[in-house]
Amino acid sequence: MNSVTNQAPSYIRDLVPYEPGKPIDDVAREWGLDPKSIIKLASNENPLGPSPKAKAAMQQAIEKAELYPDGGGFHLRTAIAEKFSLEIGNVILGNGSNEILEFLGKAFLRPGDDIIAARHAFAVYPIIAQMSGANTIEVPDPEFRHDLKAMVAAITPKTKIFFITTPNNPTGAVCSEQEIFDCVAAIPPHIVVVIDEAYYEFLDQPPRTVDLIRKYPNVILMRTFSKIQGLAALRIGYGLGPKELVEVLQKTRQPFNANAIAQAGALAGLGDEEHQRKTKEITDSGRKFLEGEFAQMKLEYVPSGGNFIMVKVGGCGAGKKVFLELQKSGVIVRDLTSYQLPEYIRVTVGTPEQNARFIDELKKVIV
Repeated sequence: MNSVTNQAPSYIRDLVPYEPGKPIDDVAREWGLDPKSIIKLASNENPLGPSPKAKAAMQQAIEKAELYPDGGGFHLRTAIAEKFSLEIGNVILGNGSNEILEFLGKAFLRPGDDIIAARHAFAVYPIIAQMSGANTIEVPDPEFRHDLKAMVAAITPKTKIFFITTPNNPTGAVCSEQEIFDCVAAIPPHIVVVIDEAYYEFLDQPPRTVDLIRKYPNVILMRTFSKIQGLAALRIGYGLGPKELVEVLQKTRQPFNANAIAQAGALAGLGDEEHQRKTKEITDSGRKFLEGEFAQMKLEYVPSGGNFIMVKVGGCGAGKKVFLELQKSGVIVRDLTSYQLPEYIRVTVGTPEQNARFIDELKKVIV
């Protein structure tokens, strides 16, 4: 190793980056396929795309692309605050909700600190910890559900951040409102409690977690416009928290982290409840269809509260094999080997046509 790279701390040099879903163009090149023939059911994207209102707002915003965005995101933050009966000081914007994880790491983690997360929770949590030289305590999740009592019991004197993810990615498992409220009440007030709710809009009865940030000074909610809003390409998300906590996080972000086109699209999409309703309807219907097909094929799956399903496709290593075989036919799903789940794949709920094609191709692979 040369003298320059050796200056980076070992926990950065040893870091394994996050592995995103396979892009359509990559699959087309690798397998010699027409990109138009490929369907991507790997990254939990919205099959309906963005709201028509969001598209119009983005087109209008492009006309002023020479201007810097509003660094404070006043209009979008105000609209989010009003939606949840909060104040603008309770809202922070991120370049995707992932960036808010970076804010938390910068603000609260130091080398030797601990974070608490479920074993099969979102893969970015341990990455954020390692970027700060902190350690991840992964607590077993029986039947892929958060064991919140065991997670609380795993808290150490060095614990700085505690992650609750519901619905959880990649498993789809959901924590009940009572479980969440009881857990938060049991966590010492000096530990930041992050409730990651990227998929909360897909729940029939979302937990009233906003009440928690009114009661506890150490709770922050993370949400996104990437999923039900269909704005994944724009990288726009937000956090909701007590003003003092949000104020600290604001000091860690770059001045123009949320671009103007993203802010415009998110603001318009936030108000298009009809588009969100249609997205949830197609998701509910598609998830029911996939679960029925998996049951007929005698494949184990985890009941999901999100717009995706994790399904067991064989023994150890079967996930990677099925992942590759499906790619050959132009269907992209998510291999979960990196989550220590080599028997599983995760499939996004798509349109009825996409769901049917996925099942047809899956049946050819699994015999």
